[in-house]
Amino acid sequence: MKYKYVAMNARNQKKEGAVEADTQSQAVAMLREKGLIVQDIKEAAGSDAPTSIWQMDISGDVHNKKIKKKVLLMLFNQLGMMMKAGINLSMSMQIMIDSEKDPAMQKILREINENLYNGFTLSQSMKNFAGFPGVYISIIEAGEANGRLDSAFQQCALICKKDIALSGKLRSAFTYPIFLIVLVIALIIILCGFVLPTFKDTYGSFGAELPGLTLALMAFSDVLIGYWWLIIIFVAVIAFAIVTLKKNNADFQMFLAKMSLKVPLIGPIIRQTSLARFCRLMSTLTEAGIPIHRAMGLARDAVPNIFVKQQIQEVIDDVQIGVTINEAMGKHPVFDPILVSMVRVGEESGMLGDSLFKMAELFEEQSDESTQKLTDAMTPIMTVVIGVVVGTVVVAMILPMFGIYSVIDTAT
Repeated sequence: MKYKYVAMNARNQKKEGAVEADTQSQAVAMLREKGLIVQDIKEAAGSDAPTSIWQMDISGDVHNKKIKKKVLLMLFNQLGMMMKAGINLSMSMQIMIDSEKDPAMQKILREINENLYNGFTLSQSMKNFAGFPGVYISIIEAGEANGRLDSAFQQCALICKKDIALSGKLRSAFTYPIFLIVLVIALIIILCGFVLPTFKDTYGSFGAELPGLTLALMAFSDVLIGYWWLIIIFVAVIAFAIVTLKKNNADFQMFLAKMSLKVPLIGPIIRQTSLARFCRLMSTLTEAGIPIHRAMGLARDAVPNIFVKQQIQEVIDDVQIGVTINEAMGKHPVFDPILVSMVRVGEESGMLGDSLFKMAELFEEQSDESTQKLTDAMTPIMTVVIGVVVGTVVVAMILPMFGIYSVIDTAT
């Protein structure tokens, strides 16, 4: 593989270039033999392409591998506990490598450990892997600077734990409504696609005049049965168009993000979880000693809703020209007045981290309440919808019977 490097020679002159080696640690060793002190080294683009099928790594390029949040939580928890117990970082990493069962994660940890032996810091080594978010790297970097790496691991574990909890709340908030909507659609398909057609022939044999409601449902049933494939194609095309626009069109992404905040019951959950994540990260990062501008940028990147993210960016822009954080937040309705007030108190008292921590706890409680409201509201709403659907079909099937009775009476 080819590695690009930035190094200093014996005369303290900066040198840049590339070197061929099997691993990054081997490349560092080769450069050291030449009297160079490596400052930065990374794999050159395209250098990992296998020359034959036998050289392919089935685990893929671990530098771009996404690491699950639960794996990160376990990693930070265990490293924090071991370092607090007095075990040095290299020994802790080796223990983690020996206990790791996932080959890709083991490969990541092994390369990080090799870099540690070659003089790199943990934060520098983590930057080579996309699976470690910048928030965690910055906290660890601050922990290395102040000599409290064990506390840095604990802070990373706390953020990861809270992030997992917030993601779980969002999933639980949306899973139940989606299930009920799918249930209603399935019920409509069963009633109109299988139940109504059995009555159609019966009504037709009597020659009775059918009510408008029954005729409308019969027509819908005919379309559903005769053109089901066309309906599937139409839905698939619409879904594909939405996904494509969301992926490639920034204006459409912003429109969806903005509209999602206005959806009744759902919008408050999205806004509260976004602000809870932002406040939690800001609190942890500022307490770790990371400069406020960098902390705001890292916290912004962790917010999933791009409209809220844009509002945070506008706050950052204002703060960079000398506006206080609370004044900048006060310009945007997405930030609650209580959040603006607490930030002002934190700025004036020099306890911004504590204020943001309290707001994170508040927003998390609010998101719990909003999730419960959504669940409580969806049950009666969908019960009414299911009742209306079933009732409409039943009425449409019963009404023609009165016409059939009159036909029978006339015939007799």
